[in-house]
Amino acid sequence: MSQSPIIAPSILSADFADMEKTFKMLNESEADWIHLDVMDGNFVPNISFGMPVIKSLRKLTGKVFDAHLMIEKPERYIHNFKLIGVDILTVHYETQIHLNRTVDLIKKVGMKAGVALNPHTPVSFLKDIIADLDLVLIMSVNPGYSGQKFIEHTYDKIKEAKDLIADNDSKALIEVDGGINDINAPKLYAAGADVLVAASYIFNHDNPLKAIRNLKYFGQ
Repeated sequence: MSQSPIIAPSILSADFADMEKTFKMLNESEADWIHLDVMDGNFVPNISFGMPVIKSLRKLTGKVFDAHLMIEKPERYIHNFKLIGVDILTVHYETQIHLNRTVDLIKKVGMKAGVALNPHTPVSFLKDIIADLDLVLIMSVNPGYSGQKFIEHTYDKIKEAKDLIADNDSKALIEVDGGINDINAPKLYAAGADVLVAASYIFNHDNPLKAIRNLKYFGQ
C-alpha cells in the first residue's frame, strides 16, 4: 500500500459540455488517474460514453486512463481501447465466460488488466486468476449510476481481497468505486484499498481541487 491512496476521479459526474475546463482542473489537481466509466445500457441500465469520446479526451491529459467497462462482451473491444490510449482496462467478472483469455489479451496488447466485482459477487471467485491481475475493482454500489449510497459490506470485501492477494503473491491493487467521500475514504484506505474512485463527491463539490486533496490526504 502506498503512503496515500491513488485518487481516480470518475468523469461520469463532470460537465460534458466543457471537458476542456474539467481536464484543466484535473491536470492541476493531485488526482493520479482518470476513471472512465463505459456503460452500454445492457449490462447496466445506463448509457455513458464510448471510444470516440475517450480518444478525444486522451489529447487533454497525460494522466493514467483507467477504463471500467460496464458492458457485455467487452473482449470484442480490447484492441480498440488500447489504440485510443487507455492504460488500465477493467472488465466485470459477471460478463465473462473465458476470463483468463480476456485478461491475457488485455495484457498482451500492452494494458494493465483489472477485474470488477459487483456487490453480490464474492471475492473468492477470483482465487484462480488473482495472481494474473493488476487490479481488483470492488464495487461499493450497484454499477450504472453515480451518486448512490455506499454499501457497508465493502470494508469486509476489501479485507478479503487483501488476504487473497497476499496468499497468492499477487501484485494487484485494490480499487473501490461508488459512494466514496471524505468520511469513508480513510476507512477504506485503512481496510486495504489502494485506489479510490469518486465522481459526485468531487464534481459536485464547490472546490473540486480541495475535494481531491481531501480524499488523498484525508483533509490534512
